[in-house]
Amino acid sequence: MKKNTVNILILFLFVLTASFTSKSEHLTRLESNQNIININDSLAKIKSKTLKIASWNIRDLGRTKDDDEILQIARIIKDFDIVAIQEVVAKDPAGAKAIAKIADELNRMGSKWDYRISDPTKSPSVYISERYAFIWKTSKVKLSSRAYLDTELEEKCFREPFIGKFQLKQGTAPFYVINFHSRKFDEHPEQEIIFFKDYSHRLKSDSVFILGDFNLNETHKVWDNLYNKGFKSALKNTKTTLKTKCKNGNYLNHTIDNIYYSKNIIPIHSGVINFVNSCRNLEVARGLSDHLPVYLEYSLN
Repeated sequence: MKKNTVNILILFLFVLTASFTSKSEHLTRLESNQNIININDSLAKIKSKTLKIASWNIRDLGRTKDDDEILQIARIIKDFDIVAIQEVVAKDPAGAKAIAKIADELNRMGSKWDYRISDPTKSPSVYISERYAFIWKTSKVKLSSRAYLDTELEEKCFREPFIGKFQLKQGTAPFYVINFHSRKFDEHPEQEIIFFKDYSHRLKSDSVFILGDFNLNETHKVWDNLYNKGFKSALKNTKTTLKTKCKNGNYLNHTIDNIYYSKNIIPIHSGVINFVNSCRNLEVARGLSDHLPVYLEYSLN
């Protein structure tokens, strides 16, 4: 009888211990799962604040591009969230129609896109007036207010910048994208760029991108005005234009396209999209543009 009682007691203690162990393991699994969920939530939040912005001088956009070239342009830029474009033809509606066609092709590739096109720039008679454009992925960002040409620099720049105020879909503070195509390199583009040092103050923001074709590289002393205010260049010593002919396997030329960003922007990765890849493709590639797209992947502080 005593022996049976002892056996029953041992069995009870075993079951009780197993029950506690099971509950403990279950709680541990729950805590582990919760940690995974918390990590995934954090990664999702980080990813939601991560954007890819690109700038591309697409030569004579609207004058020379056929439907196949429009499709190729869309394929090149489809993985970005915001794209700033220079050299949109302003003389007739063809430039605006080309941007609309690019957006239409992008909309067929799995994401919804929107766009804005500037009025023609107030260029002097010796210069051809152009338009700028912004194209963006609506699932990531929205345009907070009307994009506009910078009338304050209308008399100082041959092609005044086009300014867009954007915001993440989550409703964070806005950031500004300043789209610019400077005068030619031998006509002293630094005399235009000198005024960019005032943008953070004028826009009352430390989240500012100044991007485009500047016709001078990031080492020119005029950029010190921005560097001293905390701006940095996305590209350094990176050739962004195409030669007319390939020489000794080299088809890249000047280091003039770039993205300059202010101190509230945290860079992740930057570079150029080299859609040429080899000398045998140079002629066809130049049918799209004589510039490569430049880009910056970043998060907002």
